[in-house]
Amino acid sequence: MKEDRMTGISPWQDQDGFRSATGSLFRIALAPTVWAFHFLFCYSGAAVWCAKVGTQDGVTFLRLSILGLTLLALLVIGWQGWHSYCQCAPHDHDDHVERPARLLGHAAFLLSIISFVGVVYVAVPALFIESCR
Repeated sequence: MKEDRMTGISPWQDQDGFRSATGSLFRIALAPTVWAFHFLFCYSGAAVWCAKVGTQDGVTFLRLSILGLTLLALLVIGWQGWHSYCQCAPHDHDDHVERPARLLGHAAFLLSIISFVGVVYVAVPALFIESCR
């Protein structure tokens, strides 16, 4: 393949850059998206469950459901945060990681922290549910 005379980049290298940028943008959006879906499922699930069931046993099941959903969301966000941290952390042997990729990794890491705290705050009311009334 021919290289571009202006940049010296072959089309294959250009496609690799696009793939890495797309992956970084996906990583930035993953944690807030998990947080948003966790919020949606917890609150709408609780509203529907209490409207349909509304008994004390239902509250126990509701608490356990929110706990399971919260643990799953925290696991995904924690995994995302770890990979983002590894991308943005400076390594002496890792000079091939470019500055924009590190910036996107740093942004994804910070969004993971915010999303982690957000998921915990969404789940806290489940600790205090006594009844659906």
